[in-house]
Amino acid sequence: MMTQDDMLEAGALHVLAPGLSTTVQDLGRSGFRDAGVPAGGAADPQALAIANLLVGNRPGAAGLELTLSGPTLMFGCEAAVALCGAPFEAWLDGQALEPMRPYYVPAGAVLTIRRAAAGCRGVLAVAGGIAVPEVLGSRSTYARARLGGFGGRPLQADDLLLLGPPSGTARRLVALLRRQPGGRSGFAAAPGLATPAPLPGQAAWTVRALRGPEAALFAPEVLRRFFAGPYTVRPEADRMGVRLQGTPIDTTASMVSEAVAPGAVQVPPDGQPIVLLPDCGTTGGYPRIAQVAAVDLPLLGQLRPGVQLRFREIELAEAEELYLERRIALARFEAALLHWFGEE
Repeated sequence: MMTQDDMLEAGALHVLAPGLSTTVQDLGRSGFRDAGVPAGGAADPQALAIANLLVGNRPGAAGLELTLSGPTLMFGCEAAVALCGAPFEAWLDGQALEPMRPYYVPAGAVLTIRRAAAGCRGVLAVAGGIAVPEVLGSRSTYARARLGGFGGRPLQADDLLLLGPPSGTARRLVALLRRQPGGRSGFAAAPGLATPAPLPGQAAWTVRALRGPEAALFAPEVLRRFFAGPYTVRPEADRMGVRLQGTPIDTTASMVSEAVAPGAVQVPPDGQPIVLLPDCGTTGGYPRIAQVAAVDLPLLGQLRPGVQLRFREIELAEAEELYLERRIALARFEAALLHWFGEE
């Protein structure tokens, strides 16, 4: 059995302090919803993809998802790291780290991540990825079933996380960053690629959504009021879903349980909507008044209690166009990085 010193020598991350809720997440597991297993994965998949690309990983490599307050980590080997998503206060051996930019980390360095200045969740990517075992094809943590991740749970102090072997791209990046002053890269991801990070007290954020499968069960005036909003995120918010508070939605609708997916907006008997997130169940019995467009699913992962939002109705064609634009922007960003890393 490997000792703590052995694991650190092998390139482990030593968790000195875990933060509020830090979990291993990738882009989720697919193909098991018929068995009741949620897809899960990062609540802000856009942030995960960008952070991974910045350190030379594939977009879906496993990273650490941080919630409101981040961990303190000691590195057992040199690495490259990038912090994306909500803007967290972070220091590497006392040097402040900017988000959306890769940094060189020497062996033995300590990375301290404190609170999020806005938004809710951040992602820390490390070259090589977090090498916990795959469970049902994914390294993502589904804590309610103690499935995947590190022991199926959020990180705790003194946990040791092994890193995967870095790609050739990641090795070149580490070598490049090692020569930079302060280990800081000369480039960063464009701000337009970042998911918005809402704060309570700001104007309501717009979330684009399509009418849901049961929208016809609601009166036209009820639908109009729903899309007019606004709604406030209640404290009962986690990776399963976000409960909202606003003008109650009049409904007498009942239905047989149907399949649900992240982004579904359900209306329970109290009339206050629930927006489902990655760890939501696979079926539900509340009518779905709306479905958040895929392009805005990352924003749902950044909603902290007290934030206001409105739903703007769009049609399927617009939702598809917006999603395609996002994918094209990410592909262009990846191509630009590969050029910088020397893979022309």
